[in-house]
Amino acid sequence: MLFHYHIWTPHVEKTEQFYKDQGFRISQRIGRYEGEFQEFSPPLTWDDFRDRNILFRIIEARKGTINITFGYGKRTMFDHIGFLVAPKELEQVCENAMKLSWKVQKNERRTFIETPYSFKIELQTNTDVIDSLNSRIRIEDLTLEIQKAGLESDLLSLFGSYKHRVHSEIGNVVTVKKVVMNNLASSPVVDPNGVKIIHKEAPSL
Repeated sequence: MLFHYHIWTPHVEKTEQFYKDQGFRISQRIGRYEGEFQEFSPPLTWDDFRDRNILFRIIEARKGTINITFGYGKRTMFDHIGFLVAPKELEQVCENAMKLSWKVQKNERRTFIETPYSFKIELQTNTDVIDSLNSRIRIEDLTLEIQKAGLESDLLSLFGSYKHRVHSEIGNVVTVKKVVMNNLASSPVVDPNGVKIIHKEAPSL
């Protein structure tokens, strides 16, 4: 299940406020302050630390089965998308990645696959990364702008099906261009990093 994307951005506070306005909750904020990584998670608000020189490594926004993260970067840059998979599926996807000659990096918490399209794929087996596995609130479709063709066929080889919900358009940059979600406060909207977000009615139970 596609559940996640991560972006580096110079617009950290504006990006957080944007997703809060769309009904997301901020679950954590971790940043480097005075040489150490520290937590600035809610109930702290930006008024509590805005005047400090904090370089945020990750801010996490959650809603239903969706988890969006972003951190400070000098320029907007897309980093990776994430899929929630079963442990058995994880092993098969990693095997498929190696057949594609894609580098696989595993650790106890998550697995990253480096693609030849200038972004990474996160594989996650821990359901605590989302608020509700049974929620109808989810990413219905995600369109990436990339610089070369072949992504859809490679994702089919990686996952063995079209359930990945990811599509691509050829362009000059590598970025998240459009995301279709449900249960949004307004639609269509564009986040501070140029990601267009469109509402789709949630499927009935």
